[in-house]
Amino acid sequence: MRLGEEAAGIVTQTFVKPIKLEFEKVYHPYLLMNKKRYAGLLWTNTTKHDKMDCKGIETVRRDWCELVKEVVDTSLRAILIQKDPHAAISYIKESISDLLMNRMDLSKLVISKGLTRSGDSYAGKQAHVELAARIKKRDANLAPAIGDRVPYVMIKGAVGAKAWEKAEDPIYVLEHNLPIDTQWYLEHQLSEPIKRLFEPILPDNVNSLLEGDHTRKIHKATPTMGGLMKFAKVTERCLGCKTAIKEGAADRALCAGCKEREPELYVSALSNVTQCETMFWLAQVECARVSGHNYKDVIGIARDSPLYYQMKKTQMDLSAARKTLARFATA
Repeated sequence: MRLGEEAAGIVTQTFVKPIKLEFEKVYHPYLLMNKKRYAGLLWTNTTKHDKMDCKGIETVRRDWCELVKEVVDTSLRAILIQKDPHAAISYIKESISDLLMNRMDLSKLVISKGLTRSGDSYAGKQAHVELAARIKKRDANLAPAIGDRVPYVMIKGAVGAKAWEKAEDPIYVLEHNLPIDTQWYLEHQLSEPIKRLFEPILPDNVNSLLEGDHTRKIHKATPTMGGLMKFAKVTERCLGCKTAIKEGAADRALCAGCKEREPELYVSALSNVTQCETMFWLAQVECARVSGHNYKDVIGIARDSPLYYQMKKTQMDLSAARKTLARFATA
């Protein structure tokens, strides 16, 4: 800071009065990735840094999913503020593992892009434009208009499917339990931001963050609705040991071997309902706080907001928990 102030004074002497060069700020530490991409702690005094300032990276750009922003922001805080790159590396490996094992919240995978013009005016097919057209065919009332932002997630498709073919409405994905293409998110969303961030820190081994033991376990989800699943017959399973329950059995909740555990399993199911109800009402209260409306759950909340999907997810979880508990009533 002292050298900066001295330099400003010397340079000011070469200017025509009243032009003056003033010292403004210092970055320390400073992580320069490439041109117009940097992050650092901004100081205007010697006591405490003012903030973590980022330019041109994924924490400030809207065309990346929330997971990328969260991973980059948390890693930068570990590197710049905590000065612990190993904590950032561990966090990234854990996040990648959660993604591939399908443990990631859907709201963190939502991408949104503005619908600025009709699909015919684009040189190639765009994911958000094609999705808007599909939504219009399903329900014209839900179709995004020009000027709206179109939220979408990437689902698993046929081998060699294009990105615009795999883009789907997040609410539709929740309702139909469609599997997420987690590998696409790793390759097209997380990979490059992580490499840019860690190349100055791990110049010879940056690929180790994207390969290794944490990427070898992958959960392959399968849809439970639509497609071939509409021809499948669902078999109820014991809530204790998951053994198939014969059709027409008097007890639809437990098999004969788990009958003696009925009190324990009933209390567990009841506890799950209570927990889901708590999460549902917390989401309901937050929706009312944000929208200022006490009667409808998501009115006035943007469809690309994480709160929107949290509300829908809690509704579905609560419905599933109540159905599980209701099976004991038929015993």
